[in-house]
Amino acid sequence: MSDIGPQDRPVDLSGTTPTPNPSPPPPPPPSGGSGFDFNQPTIVSLLYLSSFLVGVTALVGVVLAYIWKNQPQAEWEVSHYRYHIRTFWLALIGSIISILLIIVVVGVFLWIAVGVLVVVRSVLSLINAQKREPMPNPETWLA
Repeated sequence: MSDIGPQDRPVDLSGTTPTPNPSPPPPPPPSGGSGFDFNQPTIVSLLYLSSFLVGVTALVGVVLAYIWKNQPQAEWEVSHYRYHIRTFWLALIGSIISILLIIVVVGVFLWIAVGVLVVVRSVLSLINAQKREPMPNPETWLA
C-alpha cells in the first residue's frame, strides 16, 4: 500500500481536464491505387506466377486454394478459389498432353500456349483480387 494521500497528488492548474490519448483508427481497406493488398487470392496468383521460376509453388498455391475455399471468407473470394483450382488442373492436364506430344513438335507449341494461359488467368485474378471483385466467370476453362 502507498502512504500517499489525496493531498500529496499533483494538481493540474491549467483548468482543463486531461484527455486520454486516443488509439489510432484502423487502416482503411485498400482502394484503387493506394497500395498492394496481399489477400489470399493474390497470394495464390503470385504463387502460380512464381511457379515458372520455382515449379513447386504452383502445388503450394493449389493446396492453399483448397484449404482457404473451405474457410469463411468474403463473397468475392469464393470465385477466385474456384478459378485458381481450375487454373491448376488446366495447367497440369495441358502440361501432360504437351509432354506426350513433344515428340511430334506440336507439344512445344501447346506447352507455350498452356504457359501463356496460366499467366493470363493468374494476372486476371490478381487484378480482380486487388479490386476485391469476384471473377466474372470462374467456371470457364479459358481466360
